Amino acid sequence: MAVYLADTSIDPPVLLAPMAGITDRPFRDLVARFGAGLVVSEMVASQEMVEAKASVRARAELGFGQARTAVQLAGREAHWMAEAARIAEAQGARIIDINMGCPAKKVTTGLSGSALMRDLDHATGLIEAVVGAVSVPVTLKTRLGWDDALRNAAALACRAEAAGVQMITIHGRTRCQFYKGAADWAAIAEVVEAIGIPVIANGDITGPDTARRALAASGAAGVMVGRGIQGRPWALAEIAAALHGGAEPDIPAGDDLVDLVAGHYQAMLSFYGTALGLRVARKHLGWYMDGAGTPAALRRAILTAPRPETVIALIPDALAAAPERRAA
Repeated sequence: MAVYLADTSIDPPVLLAPMAGITDRPFRDLVARFGAGLVVSEMVASQEMVEAKASVRARAELGFGQARTAVQLAGREAHWMAEAARIAEAQGARIIDINMGCPAKKVTTGLSGSALMRDLDHATGLIEAVVGAVSVPVTLKTRLGWDDALRNAAALACRAEAAGVQMITIHGRTRCQFYKGAADWAAIAEVVEAIGIPVIANGDITGPDTARRALAASGAAGVMVGRGIQGRPWALAEIAAALHGGAEPDIPAGDDLVDLVAGHYQAMLSFYGTALGLRVARKHLGWYMDGAGTPAALRRAILTAPRPETVIALIPDALAAAPERRAA
């Protein structure tokens, strides 16, 4: 069942989570090729975006104007958040997502990300500034709370809904859990019951089985997949087919997998330039090789190769033992 944000539909309601250094334009494009209800850009610092710092713009051909793409903003000051939202909308962004869930210390020490859950008045002011600045739908991504003593996602969600947010994604952990332990999907149900807008469940969703269990426990309208898609850009499409019907994706194997990985690698080199692309691509190549059982020596050769031609030449051997893979 589709989720509707004004005149924008998210169908199927299976979303790609924003992940810093991972969900860049080449990876989002690859995931979207298989099929996704929505993909979300890497988190972008609002003030840096407004000031057009090269580090942000270089990272983010953000998908302005791309269907099924949301641009995620982070910040601690209403002025910069509103201005960044205006820029994103002017450049063609279809959806603006506000980050109040990132647990990274470098973000929370700047009073951004999940640190905002410790001051709901301030968080509400940021939300109101963004909603008031744009005409496109605004969504929010957050966690259950700061820690077990401050689980206030439902209270924040009520404020966000009143401010005009049209969808909320909840990662089923507190900030202080980071990514330890298991996501508490059942705790997301409190948010679902508190508000009337769609809620998306996030955390530990890796395939059809975990997606079904997350939906059953939370009552959410859809799921968002993060780390479970690493090395498996077809995972969203596989989950969508299992939950909502339709044809299952063709999961590449053999020469098709080699072509996919080589194509992704070349797209990263083109996007970042050779020097930076060589480094950025290593994490993705590592995840592909995790699934293929690549021998350690060959893996090391690929991840330390100084020239793209060497990597391209080694990819077929690195993936030779890759089994047909299905999500859990």
